[in-house]
Amino acid sequence: MEFDLRNMDFGADVTDVFEKDGCRMMRLATEAGEGIMTVYHVFEGVYIMYNNFHMESCRSDFAAGGDVLCIDHCREGRIETGVSDDACCCLSAGELRIDNGMHNHGISRFPLNHYYGLTIAFELDKAQASLDGYITEFKVRLSDISRKYCTQKIPYVLSSSPEITHIFSELYNVPSKIRRDYCRIKVLELLLYLDALEIDRYKTDKPYFYKGQVEKIHAVRELMVSDLTRTYTIEELSRKFDIAPTALKKCFSSVYGSPIFSYMKNYRLDRAAALLKNEPSMKVADIAMAVGYESASKFSMAFRKEMGKNPLDYRKYAIQTEVNPNEK
Repeated sequence: MEFDLRNMDFGADVTDVFEKDGCRMMRLATEAGEGIMTVYHVFEGVYIMYNNFHMESCRSDFAAGGDVLCIDHCREGRIETGVSDDACCCLSAGELRIDNGMHNHGISRFPLNHYYGLTIAFELDKAQASLDGYITEFKVRLSDISRKYCTQKIPYVLSSSPEITHIFSELYNVPSKIRRDYCRIKVLELLLYLDALEIDRYKTDKPYFYKGQVEKIHAVRELMVSDLTRTYTIEELSRKFDIAPTALKKCFSSVYGSPIFSYMKNYRLDRAAALLKNEPSMKVADIAMAVGYESASKFSMAFRKEMGKNPLDYRKYAIQTEVNPNEK
């Protein structure tokens, strides 16, 4: 199949929402949640796809044939993808991944149930001809970029930097009237940056984990959130899932973006906030117990530190702003 994001079939779960003037918007809906993908045709052979997912995981049938360069940027959330038959890694907020498109195919997980980012895809031959025609003295060669960053079997990941933040923050806030021309300028700016970048200056040595190990980490998380009244030690989890304590802690932090106990503390408080809002008759002491706090006073202190309000004030605020959204 010829690679063309405007006409590609993304799979049975994806339906077209809108298509006009070089823009195609698609909706992905499964039992795991939903996502919106919006593709803009920038140059011939150059596409920008905005990805906004609120789901646990999805399967991509994206299959790039021929010489392709893909640049993925994560703005919010996290995305976990396979990098080989038996290994995977996470792309975190602010990070940039460069590869030949092979890792955009298959199962992707969203450990935080949310991912917002974009993909810039280049068909090397078509795109180079378009760039040469747009600016006759543009010296950057896409083939050089590909050789510079895509020689390894695993994707090249750049950590967040002021330069990357500058380039991509503006791509997320483009006025519709000037979108195409503005995106063209930003694509050229990005290519110039990648061409000039000292290759190891911002490279992130991402830890890659065996898929079996990552599956255990997902199971660890599911166990912990299934009963918030129970607290597990690292040693208990290590024995139960047959994974060394050091590997458990390192892999969990890589997948979910924070240490186990920090993640669970935030999860408990987020769950408590939802109960305060959605169960107005439920006592604060009962909510404290439901999310694993034996003491209502310790719960209130932790909640206020995290949310900026004590539980009762938060409940009043949440209910009031739901009724009167303009008062937020």
